[in-house]
Amino acid sequence: MKKIITIVMVFAMLLGLAACGAEDPNKKSAGVMTYQQYMDAPMDSEVTIECYVMATQSWWQDTINVYAQDGTGGYFIYNLACSEADAAKLTQGTKIKVKGYKSEWSGEIEVVDGTFEFGKGSWTAPVTDVSDKLGKDELANYMNQYVSFKGMKVESEALYKWDGSGAQGDDLYFNVSLGGNTYSFTVESYLCGSDTEVYKTVEGLKVGDTVDMEGFLYWYEGPNPHITKVTVK
Repeated sequence: MKKIITIVMVFAMLLGLAACGAEDPNKKSAGVMTYQQYMDAPMDSEVTIECYVMATQSWWQDTINVYAQDGTGGYFIYNLACSEADAAKLTQGTKIKVKGYKSEWSGEIEVVDGTFEFGKGSWTAPVTDVSDKLGKDELANYMNQYVSFKGMKVESEALYKWDGSGAQGDDLYFNVSLGGNTYSFTVESYLCGSDTEVYKTVEGLKVGDTVDMEGFLYWYEGPNPHITKVTVK
């Protein structure tokens, strides 16, 4: 009887989702690539993608950098042509269609020289825990997705810029470890500025602290996550 009730409840939930028009994040318009088709496309080739905004960096000179996802994978859209008025509309969950070129920079796969139009619908990707993927080749499968890292040990206090030559307001770089391996993480100042909670938290981290973190799995000569949330345990 309990099994029958469970099946009925699951079926009812699915019907409810259908009734309220739940968004299918992998549904594409005509002529739009699936995530796999995008990944299979040659470098420097023209691509057309549909995705949902997860976050943006600061708008500057009619361009903006966008972290986005669909139900399969993540996208980093670099220097997307965008007016200041439209930049304000690129809030989390917003659907966009982007035409640009697939590119690679120091291992980071991204879309460049893009233009976009707004789509209908809204969806926000859940965070994916990739702690057990650190140090493994399969971590690259999660490039540009919103991910979490749990139980990390702080190995260095934060530096302003990668070499410590900067000042408050610049990117923060800090090292954390898990399972004996050390990784470099970043607070990207154009994404999370010095007035944000995550920036202030990372400034105050001490060697030996244990932290859980969330952010976007950016790539620079290997994984270089752009962290948006830090919880000190």
